[in-house]
Amino acid sequence: MHKIAVVILNWNGKHFLEKFLHSVTQYSHLPGAVVLVADNGSTDGSVNFIKTTYPGVGVMEFDKNYGFTGGYNKALAQVEAEYFVLLNSDVDVSPYWLTCSVEHMD
Repeated sequence: MHKIAVVILNWNGKHFLEKFLHSVTQYSHLPGAVVLVADNGSTDGSVNFIKTTYPGVGVMEFDKNYGFTGGYNKALAQVEAEYFVLLNSDVDVSPYWLTCSVEHMD
C-alpha cells in the first residue's frame, strides 16, 4: 500500500501531459508516494508518451471514456493508498506542494 497516490485522469490530453507532468514527477518525491495516470481510452498517443517519457509513472488503461467521476471511481478502486490526490492534468505543481498537504493531513 502506498502512503500517497497522486492520480491524474486523462482523456486525449497528451498536450497537457507534455506541459505539466514533468513538474508533478519532479516535485512528488516523498517516501511512499506514487504518481498514476488513469487513461480514459485516449486515442492521441497519451499512453505511449507516458510510458516512453515517464517510465516511473504508473498507467491504468481503460477501454473507453468513463467520464470524470466514472474514470476516477474506476481508478481509485484499483489503488491502495492512505491518501489520494486527484490532480487535473493541466496543473503545474510547485516544490513542496505535496509535503505541505501530507504534513497537514498527518
